[in-house]
Amino acid sequence: MCIYFSVLGPVRAWRGDHEVELGSPKQRALFALLLVRAGEPVTTHEIVDVLWGQDPPASAVNVVQRHIGALRRVLEPGLPVRGVSQRLALHAGGYRLDADAGTLDLLRFRELRQEAEQLSGRGDAVGATELLLRALALWRGPVGSGITPSIRAHPVFGAVDNEYLATVREAAEQSLAAGPAWGARILVVLRRAAAQHPLDETLQAALMLVLAAAGHQAEALDVYRSVHRRLAEELGVDPGAEMRAAHQRVLEQALPGGTAFPGSPPLEAGSDGADGVAAHVPADSRGGSVADAPVRPAQLPPGLPVFTGRQAELEGLDALSADSGDRTAVVVIGGMAGVGKTTLAVHWAHRVAHRFTDGQLYVDLRGFHPSGSSMSAAEAVRFFLEALGVPAQHLPAGVDAQAALYRSLLAGRRMLVFLDNAHSTEQVRPLLPAAPGCLVIITSRNRLYGLVSGEGAHAVTLGVMREEDSLDLLRRRLGDDRVAQEPAAVADIVAACGHLPLALAVVSARSAMNPAFPLASVAVELNESRGSLDAFDVEPPVADARSAFSWSYRLLSAEAARTFRLLALYPGPDCSVEAVASLTGLPPSQIRPVLAELVRTHLLFESTPGRYRAHELLRAYAAELVHASDDTDGARRRLFDHYLHGAHAAESVLAPVRDRPQPPPPAAGVAVPPLADQSHAARWLDTNRSVLLAAIEHSAGQGYDGHSWRLAVAVERYLDRGGRWQEQIAVQSTAAAAARRLNDLTGQAYAYRALGFAHGRLGRWATAARHLSYALELFGTLDAPVGQARVHRYAAFLANSRERYEEALDRYGRARDLYARAGCLAGAASVANEIGWTYILKGEHHRAVEECGRALALHQGVGDRNGEAAAWDSLGYAHHHMGNHDEALICYEQALNLYRAVRDRYLEADTLIHIGDTHHAASREAAATSAWRQGLGILDTIGHPDAESVRRKLAELLGVEVPPAAAACPAR
Repeated sequence: MCIYFSVLGPVRAWRGDHEVELGSPKQRALFALLLVRAGEPVTTHEIVDVLWGQDPPASAVNVVQRHIGALRRVLEPGLPVRGVSQRLALHAGGYRLDADAGTLDLLRFRELRQEAEQLSGRGDAVGATELLLRALALWRGPVGSGITPSIRAHPVFGAVDNEYLATVREAAEQSLAAGPAWGARILVVLRRAAAQHPLDETLQAALMLVLAAAGHQAEALDVYRSVHRRLAEELGVDPGAEMRAAHQRVLEQALPGGTAFPGSPPLEAGSDGADGVAAHVPADSRGGSVADAPVRPAQLPPGLPVFTGRQAELEGLDALSADSGDRTAVVVIGGMAGVGKTTLAVHWAHRVAHRFTDGQLYVDLRGFHPSGSSMSAAEAVRFFLEALGVPAQHLPAGVDAQAALYRSLLAGRRMLVFLDNAHSTEQVRPLLPAAPGCLVIITSRNRLYGLVSGEGAHAVTLGVMREEDSLDLLRRRLGDDRVAQEPAAVADIVAACGHLPLALAVVSARSAMNPAFPLASVAVELNESRGSLDAFDVEPPVADARSAFSWSYRLLSAEAARTFRLLALYPGPDCSVEAVASLTGLPPSQIRPVLAELVRTHLLFESTPGRYRAHELLRAYAAELVHASDDTDGARRRLFDHYLHGAHAAESVLAPVRDRPQPPPPAAGVAVPPLADQSHAARWLDTNRSVLLAAIEHSAGQGYDGHSWRLAVAVERYLDRGGRWQEQIAVQSTAAAAARRLNDLTGQAYAYRALGFAHGRLGRWATAARHLSYALELFGTLDAPVGQARVHRYAAFLANSRERYEEALDRYGRARDLYARAGCLAGAASVANEIGWTYILKGEHHRAVEECGRALALHQGVGDRNGEAAAWDSLGYAHHHMGNHDEALICYEQALNLYRAVRDRYLEADTLIHIGDTHHAASREAAATSAWRQGLGILDTIGHPDAESVRRKLAELLGVEVPPAAAACPAR
């Protein structure tokens, strides 16, 4: 039976159509080394150097021999005990894996590259480009991806990765000679490579030239500006001669090509020619990156049921979309606040969404938010990458690299991208797709000239509604009969509102809530209010909107009016009853009827049960009404106290024995959310995540630095368990700066400790070590042994991630001593379990059972259910690896019940995956599938990056792709 190998991406092997299991991480890494050196003898000394570096264990050679024996049995199951292997032979003091271009993707890649070089030498640029693209299509990720990072960092693997980059450069060069159609095909891989290597000037220069040749001169110049800025900021140098020359060629349009190159039409994107090893790999079991199994987002907000008018604008928009053909169309809908830009854009987006079969992306950029908390381009790019299924640990560093990855993922896809409430060209430019076939809809109050001149965007300026459309809006909201009975009054109302849709909506809502009010009286009051608001001194439509808002505002009760004004201070997108109660200082029971009054007048709306938000124009209007008697400082303090004490209370319920600083008492009038149990606590954190993150930034910006760092400490565990490590780095960086301004060593210690762990989670080892070292020093200065102990535990966890087990045990030993000094039994119990886990990783399972059993008893003694669950899970893992499957399942069930009781969704999923692994090892495939599906459903729900590895397990077991929707488990 034929056997095939893959190392250009995950390390894998197939016997026929069946993928074989390659064993432990070390054994898999050894196999990867043999594959990249296929056909050459690899000495035992070289193997030990790659697998263990400068500190190999005394048993390293014996371990290598055991792994070689195991790999031979995997590759040749019928091989006798002392038989001679035909695949993995002993040779010249080492081992040689025999493969050829038909059985190993790396060798096929090199073969295609060599053939391309021969065609290039004969002047056949088209043929050379085609072969290079087929070679690049064999790559499914970095060479040997999935093996331990410290091993993959060895130069033997880096050299193969460099072959990929060299081939991308060669393909770019050949495509310029082959013609624009070939350049468009190479852009997908070229963009991805350039995003991953932002300081590779040769690669960036190639990207510029290919972009320009494909007609994207503006983006090519953007690449130059981005690289220029990054080189200056990170290295303090200017672009080199190659970049400068490419820049000049783009400016002068001195590029090769310009017409289609004669020859055969290009292959479809993604084709690998159906030959070579890739053709033999079972299509449903390859796995790989997000791009291999695209996510189809559907993020458009719902349309307005009573939408009316704007027929001419809709026809114009349809014409613009039709005229764009296969190009990416960018449409900017501009106009004053309240004129209905978003309403029109949403309606039209739903109308044309069926043309964009790969989905719709939507983001509110909050460009005109009264609090000034607009969304940055970096935050928006991360939001879209998450929607496209990119796990947090796969995000490149820096907004330029993230934007490039975003454009790469959209290449070749028909996607509708809706950017609502944009403030400037700079805010949206990183969010524009580069490849053809997409539609971008942007709304903004500003005229985005840069997009029109630089990106060829179509500008549609929206004015106030026509007379008939305004009348139709009132008919739909008030009813035909009521409007027909008072035509003169209706005409006066429309005139008083300046035909502004938002003003008409507010007035009609007030009138609809009071059907006994004659419309004539409404018109009279609106006209009278105009004279008292002349001081606004703005263009008439805006003054008319204020007249409409003022008419509703003046009829509010005193408390409702005050609440409306104070809501202008709120930093997040929406708020709860308790948050508004804290903002105003009123009890929740008294604020509920106030909120109901604001909802009735359409000055506020209830987005979901118990949560409220207001249109930005109304919040801006409210901000203008705030006056000294409203005590804005007290309101802000109460609001930040609400979120600080809410987050602290939620975490205290979810992880009661975890060390955390106690916040100062809340101010009078603060409503701390009632969190009766773990379920309520977890739900409160999930619901308020975006507001909590905004509050951390906003409190620091408003001078409440103590609230900022304490809030960041309160949400650290929550963000870590959710895999939101990029968000963790952002908020903890803000917290560290806030604590530094206060010269607060405690705040700095907690913030830098969290920063170190988050950077380590993303594999940024040097940065992690630097932050953790500083945190350890700060906790030492504070004489805080419990804080020091957790620093050592974080460092040990990261050491285990790099297979530095002795270093991890040393760190855990120090943590144990510090907990003993502090008399902290819960901490000592956690360390015992973590030591046991380290022994599991080392393969010393009997010692692991002893340590984890000790941890279990300690956790039960102090009543720490989270710790008890962790100990049960570790015991199950140890028994699993000892082959005691029934004992493992008993332990896992104990852990699962406890994690469900304490509402730790991530660790509940983690335990379910372990249960599935054990069933799978015991050949109980149905039970394994059920457990993995439940775990995957939870990970998909919370958006955790671990979901992809579980999805691959299921796909390999079932032989079919498992999309997120299909994987979700039913709610219990």
